Amino acid sequence: MRTTNPRRVAVTGLGLVTPAGTGVEKAWSNVLEGKSCVARIGKFDPVNLKTGIAAEVKDFNAEEYMDKKSARRLDSFIKFAVAASKMALSDSGLAVTPELSPKMGVSLGCGLGGLRTMEENHKILLEGRPDRVSAFFIPMLIGNMSSGQVGIELGLRGPNILCATACAAGTHAIGIAFQNIRDNGYEAMLAGGTEAVITPLAVAGFNAIKALSTRNDEPEKASRPFDRDRDGFVVGEGSGVILLEEMERARARGAKIRAEVLGFGASGDAFHITAPPEDGIGARLAMEAALDDARSLNLSPSDIGYVNAHGTSTELNDRMETLAIKDVFKGHARDLAVSSTKSMTGHLLGAAGGVEAVFSILAIRDGILPPTINLDNPDPACDLDYVPNVKRHKALKAVMSNSFGFGGTNGAVIFGAPDAFG
Repeated sequence: MRTTNPRRVAVTGLGLVTPAGTGVEKAWSNVLEGKSCVARIGKFDPVNLKTGIAAEVKDFNAEEYMDKKSARRLDSFIKFAVAASKMALSDSGLAVTPELSPKMGVSLGCGLGGLRTMEENHKILLEGRPDRVSAFFIPMLIGNMSSGQVGIELGLRGPNILCATACAAGTHAIGIAFQNIRDNGYEAMLAGGTEAVITPLAVAGFNAIKALSTRNDEPEKASRPFDRDRDGFVVGEGSGVILLEEMERARARGAKIRAEVLGFGASGDAFHITAPPEDGIGARLAMEAALDDARSLNLSPSDIGYVNAHGTSTELNDRMETLAIKDVFKGHARDLAVSSTKSMTGHLLGAAGGVEAVFSILAIRDGILPPTINLDNPDPACDLDYVPNVKRHKALKAVMSNSFGFGGTNGAVIFGAPDAFG
């Protein structure tokens, strides 16, 4: 199905389930107001853990998006993905017809899948009750059941893909969807990421590698990217999904074009299982690849006005990303706005790229830069414009969203304002 000439790809729908709120406008409003969504963990008692805080989704009702039976039988990461996908499809106004179905697919990212389901059923097994392990254990556990369930619910028979590339998964999933439309002849794709691993085992595991903040007495100040006093990331949960559509098809049906996908890049660090290289070579290669990918649309690095940073609030990542941005953009780096919405939402792991893609597109739509909150004492090594603490108005022609993951996997995607590039 490969096309002779690459086609252009529009974003026509958005969907969000986040700690900042369920629904695009609610979540975006809270992010723009700099509202921290971090609090003491409510899903379980974290009394024996070094970290007792997280960014939880608190306003989600699965039965608004699926029947009661599905709501009982699905892990939360799957339910979040179905909800965000249905939001994005509804927002796009696209009807899934028998003719479109084989040409429309799903590409989602997820890091750890149904970890809560695993913990609960493993406990049952250890109690000597193997016959009580759920018949839905495996379907609730495996990561690709998120994309699979979305395809089932919406009747999509095109590519059905799950990217398991850790914290870069959502961005990689969007990039793959973009390529399937641009290069491989598909008409539309739902793309993004989902995650729901605020569990005792996940928190204990991240504590073991000293990745999480332990600022338990001030949870709202725990996620502080680029700040000198940061001490680790805060785990979050949720889903972000966008509807990608071939541009001419979208225009012909009168769709509202939210943005255009201009380029995608990916790379590997070839360095370490968890730590990024200090020189940021992997991040730099991913950003450069995305810029190269967009050159056919006459985008130049100076067209990028905002970078939604991976910005995890860990010492190594924030310094590395700052250096990589400066290496890629040279003198233009000083004119860029860079912010980390993880300062409000926490780190949604495999869902981060999907959620942050939506925030990047909304920044274009509204001409507003989301802030990096808790940036009170900037790290001297982090010396770019991180939009500290308060949102800012700025007209944007193009933006970049970065995601980097364990295993040294990196992704960057570029969105442009509708019609800004011909």
